[in-house]
Amino acid sequence: MNETSTASSSRIPHFLKRGKIGAFLTVVLTGQLVYVSFEAFKGALMLPLTQSLGIGMDQFGILMGWIGIAMFFYVPAGWVNNRFTIRSILIAFASWRLVTFLILFLVPNLSFSVMVVIAASWGIWDAIGWPAVVNGVVFVAKDEDTKGRGLAMGLLETIRRGVEVIMNLIVIGAIGLFPDHAAGVLKAFGVGYALLLVPIVISLLRFVPKNAVAESVQIGEKKAGKNLAALAGLVNVLLKPRVWLAGLAAMCIYWTYVNLIYLSAPYIKLVFHASDSVAGIFGIFNTGLVGVFAGLVSGIVADYVFKSSTVMLGVALSITTAGAFCVYLLPSGSDLMWLAMVLLMVMALGVFMGKAVILAPIAELHLPEHISGSAMSVGSFLAYASVFWAHPMTAGIVESHKANPYDGYQKVLLITVTVAAVGAACAIVLALINKRLESKGMLEDGGEHDILAVTADGSAEVDSESKAELEAKLACDEARRTL
Repeated sequence: MNETSTASSSRIPHFLKRGKIGAFLTVVLTGQLVYVSFEAFKGALMLPLTQSLGIGMDQFGILMGWIGIAMFFYVPAGWVNNRFTIRSILIAFASWRLVTFLILFLVPNLSFSVMVVIAASWGIWDAIGWPAVVNGVVFVAKDEDTKGRGLAMGLLETIRRGVEVIMNLIVIGAIGLFPDHAAGVLKAFGVGYALLLVPIVISLLRFVPKNAVAESVQIGEKKAGKNLAALAGLVNVLLKPRVWLAGLAAMCIYWTYVNLIYLSAPYIKLVFHASDSVAGIFGIFNTGLVGVFAGLVSGIVADYVFKSSTVMLGVALSITTAGAFCVYLLPSGSDLMWLAMVLLMVMALGVFMGKAVILAPIAELHLPEHISGSAMSVGSFLAYASVFWAHPMTAGIVESHKANPYDGYQKVLLITVTVAAVGAACAIVLALINKRLESKGMLEDGGEHDILAVTADGSAEVDSESKAELEAKLACDEARRTL
């Protein structure tokens, strides 16, 4: 009976066990609640948000542009993620968002220039904080055989999307009850949602253990301290080809995600002449609800079918390639609208299954814990770099073919097929390299081949339950040897 119970317990991923699930949910919710009072409102609640802040749509676009400067800081932020623990970064990240949210919504007649400064600070902190969120999920989900990491990354996407949808629906419902006070209602929820970061900070202190950070680096015959060690760890990461392969695959899946936005409601409306209501409903379903379910499915398939998030990413990109190519083959005509919707849903399924594990292949590189933060930073930079060109390129193609939308979207689809195919190739090659290294017993990267020898402080905390599990495992091993 005890053996059955133990076997059943072993099937449960490490991060879902008692004593770990609190840390996992804290990190995941941190990754959503830091955005909940501004960026999460940019969809259905954009108008009341701008009204509550007293700004125009053009000024809102300027603020979003300043937040976008995160792209320029992802790589330098790798130093920060090597130098400081996940817990300390997330506490600072959440605290700064809390303070600035309250300033934004509570200070009367706040000047737009101050809003720009706040938005710029958010961009810098995003570059530091988001890799810490992803690294935190990987760190909490870590165990002896890495089972559960794919599911953890999938749940990160699913929970974040689900929480955003629910919280926004609550605001929309309140505005529906008080339509004449939409701006005031949104401001009240902006403040209320911001205050949720207080228990998040407390939970970070309570549940999330410390991870190892860079301690020193040997340069020639001299040993340097933590600051140079963190920088040396970043340099080591930048010189690893497998990191770039994982990053390029991630870039391709995000690029296809950007194109999917234009290939949902606008495509159905402009090419197949769907009504505004039909196109709108399909857009919400294809770019929203599909993502909620695909994240969970992707994580489970990655862990329990393919045993690899890298393989899952390659398969997802292959599904995206096939779906986009089938849509590309369709001629225009309203009688084919429903078939186009089905094929676009297949494409969306591939996109969101890949997006759910977009940075999980970084975790499967088995890099040393004290440089995994910079690996996530570099991976984030590569993954989201396509925002620089994907939006303007796709929107520009559609805009330049107003007279014949079908021709414009054919070009967009061809680009999507090519990008997805390249990404699938990168992911599959990386999976094959990992498999080959594993067969040779060389998959675990201890940093012994790095150009700069970086050591960790070795102060990573282990929770009491993990210690108990380790002691029990050692006792069992000893009993087997005795028998």
